Amino acid sequence: MLCASRTLVSATPRLVRYASTGPKDHYKVVVVGAGSGGLSVANQIYHRFKAAGTSLNKDDIAILDAAPDHYYQPGWTLVGAGLKPKTDFRRPLESLIPSHLTLIPDNVSTFTPSSNSVTTSTGRSVNYDTLVVAAGLQINWDNIQGLSKALADPTSGVSSIYAYETCDKVWEDIEGLRSGNAVFTQPAGVIKCAGAPQKIMWMAWDRFQKTGRADNINVSFYTGMPSMFAVKKYSDALNELRLQRGIDGFFEHNLVSVDSGNHKATFKKPDGSTVDVDYTTLHVAPQMGPLKFIKDSPIADSVGWVAVDQGTLQHTNPEYKNIFAIGDCSSLPTSKTAAAITAQAPVLTENLYSFVNTGEVSANARYDGYTSCPLLTAYGELMLAEFTYGGVPKETFGQFVDQSKSRRFFYHLKKDLFPAAYWNYMLKGKWFGSKGLIRPKYS
Repeated sequence: MLCASRTLVSATPRLVRYASTGPKDHYKVVVVGAGSGGLSVANQIYHRFKAAGTSLNKDDIAILDAAPDHYYQPGWTLVGAGLKPKTDFRRPLESLIPSHLTLIPDNVSTFTPSSNSVTTSTGRSVNYDTLVVAAGLQINWDNIQGLSKALADPTSGVSSIYAYETCDKVWEDIEGLRSGNAVFTQPAGVIKCAGAPQKIMWMAWDRFQKTGRADNINVSFYTGMPSMFAVKKYSDALNELRLQRGIDGFFEHNLVSVDSGNHKATFKKPDGSTVDVDYTTLHVAPQMGPLKFIKDSPIADSVGWVAVDQGTLQHTNPEYKNIFAIGDCSSLPTSKTAAAITAQAPVLTENLYSFVNTGEVSANARYDGYTSCPLLTAYGELMLAEFTYGGVPKETFGQFVDQSKSRRFFYHLKKDLFPAAYWNYMLKGKWFGSKGLIRPKYS
């Protein structure tokens, strides 16, 4: 029920403490990426071996990531809504690495699965017995002409909750708007946490209402998708809410350029025609896709994601059976969220543990596509969408309440419980989503 993931970005390698007296070149488990997926699964793997009485050594699991900081990205919506300072959602990466994991502060540049090795951006070769890819995805800011320039301009009226650098600008733009057109966008295609683009729209709408500005501001939602949400149950409820609140909806309208000087946004429709829209403030959800170093590698599918079995999370190529992937970088056909990671991590862990011991994955550990999007719909309100492969609802509280209805209890899960669970439990490998602190067992 969390919605987060961290994109792996390049950074200057730095010196950190290693678990051994010097850098090794071979590890039993190598994890690529120290985002929500990487840290969570690395710790779960260590705990799983320890629980079985076959503890790994302190320098048997290595995580490769050169990023100096780790971010809790679901918090950026709270920042954009004026509920939290963004500094609440950033911590030094090294502070999150326990003594039983080894951090290699370098990014992977190439995969060579034929020799069970990866090469880093500094030219270092690291060998592995098993590999877990948890590298996140790429945000393609420059795919929208003029967007990067507009985001850098404090007077442009353009902002995005999809970057730490700009999420506080969202609140400034919302709070500073007195009249005009507030336009919110969502691209066609795969993005992380597909409900986030409209979460901030609902919060802005409610803020305008509560501060007496609503009569002078027109709120509109331009989305490249054909509906409000991918799951019909929640999409119908969200569209009904949109109509009730008088928010204009424009579907299959994909943002292609921003002219910040003239405050115009250009959208492309399915027939190839374009429409120019005047905005006073514009919130943009950028286009996203696979990271280039994965897309160009032998472990990628035809699109560029790591090709894994949707049930076991093991690579689909029989020659790469010791490779697994989790989260946004994987080919798993489900919404890319941290809630998905909470369900994927124990399955991957069990299958990796079984593979190490028997040469085969577990007969019972299978991922059903569970993911979740906590959809803020107003201050004090949240719709908790939970579903599996095929858009089938799988709700934690469904036997008690209709989760397509917004509720205050769900709001406090998002605002208060989930951030605490993330820092204190999930990253430590001790949070299992809808199951809380209880690790799933596969018998």
